[in-house]
Amino acid sequence: MNKLVDGEWRTDAYEATGESGEFQREETNFRNWPVGSEIPAHVDAEIDERFEPEPGRYHLYVSYACPWAHRALTVRSLLGLEDVIDVSVVDPFRADDGWQFTPEKEGCTPDKVHGADYLRELYVEADPTATCRVTVPVLWDTKEDTIVNNESREIIRILDTAFAEFGNGRRLLPEDEEAIREVDELITDIYEPINNGVYRAGFARSQSAYDDAIDDLFDALDRYDELLADQRFLAGDRLTEADVCMFTTLIRFDQVYHTHFMCNVQQIHEYENLWPYLRDLYQTGTVAETVNMDHIKEHYYTTHPDVTPSRIVARGPDLDFEAPHDRDALAESPPLPEGSAVADD
Repeated sequence: MNKLVDGEWRTDAYEATGESGEFQREETNFRNWPVGSEIPAHVDAEIDERFEPEPGRYHLYVSYACPWAHRALTVRSLLGLEDVIDVSVVDPFRADDGWQFTPEKEGCTPDKVHGADYLRELYVEADPTATCRVTVPVLWDTKEDTIVNNESREIIRILDTAFAEFGNGRRLLPEDEEAIREVDELITDIYEPINNGVYRAGFARSQSAYDDAIDDLFDALDRYDELLADQRFLAGDRLTEADVCMFTTLIRFDQVYHTHFMCNVQQIHEYENLWPYLRDLYQTGTVAETVNMDHIKEHYYTTHPDVTPSRIVARGPDLDFEAPHDRDALAESPPLPEGSAVADD
C-alpha cells in the first residue's frame, strides 16, 4: 500500500497484513490538541497553545466515503459548525497517487486552502520529512499553515469541546467525569470488533484471521443489539460521540461491508434494535446530509482491487433510512437550546 517515506511518495512501503494474515492499521501521527480541548484520560498529550479556536481559521479535509472522516462530518453537522469550519472533499476513488481533488466530479471540491492536486501535498507542507500514511480526516490550521490532527477520534473530541462555543449549543460529551469515561470506554469497546472489525474481515489474508474478525464482529453486534432494546443510545438516554462512531460503520454495513468485506452473517436491517437505532441517528438534525452513498459504494468497490478486482459496484440493497423508528419512545435526547437551528426529527 501507499505512504509517504521521508516526504517522498511510495507505492510499496506499507504492508497492511501481518504474518498470520491479520489486518494491521497504522497509527496516525499528527496529534495536536487546540486550546479548550478536553483531552481524554487515556491520551497522553497536552494542549498546544499555537492552536486557538476561531471561526473560519480551521479547515477539514474529508472523504464522504471514509467512515473515519464521516465521524468528523457528522459531529460538525450535529454541533452546527458548518459555518465555522469549512471542508474540502476528495474524490471517492483512490488510485496509486492517493486521495485526489477532482472538483469536476459530483460531490467533490477543490482543495480550498492550497489548491493542491493530492492530499499528500498537504502532509508534506505540514512536515517535509513525513513518514506516514495519508489519511482523512485532516484538521488544518490556516493561520499556522499546518495539520493540527488527523486522528478521527481526537478530531471529534476537539470539535465537541474546543469549538463548543461556536456551535448550536449541543454537546455530545456529558458533563460529569464518570459519564465521560463511559463514553470513552464505549468508543474503545466498539472500535476493534466493529469499526475496525469490518476491515479485519475484508482485508484478512488467512481463513483464521477472517474467522476471528467475523466472530468478534457479530458477537459485538449481537451484544449491542441487545443493549439497545431498552435504551435509545449507547450511553443511555443521551446522544454521544460513541453513537457517531457506531453510526458511520452501521450506515455502510449492508451496502458495502456485508458484500465487499464478506461480513455476511447478518445484515443490519435484519437486527431488531440496531436497524431502528441506525434510522434514528440518520434522521437526527442534518446528519442525513453527511451521507453520500454513491461516494461510499464507489470508493469501496473500485479502490480495493485485491478484494474486488473487477471494480463492479454492487447495486443493492435498497434501504429506507427515513422509515419511522419509534426510538423516541425509549427516551428523549436532551433538547437543543432555544433558538437553535438544528433539532431532532
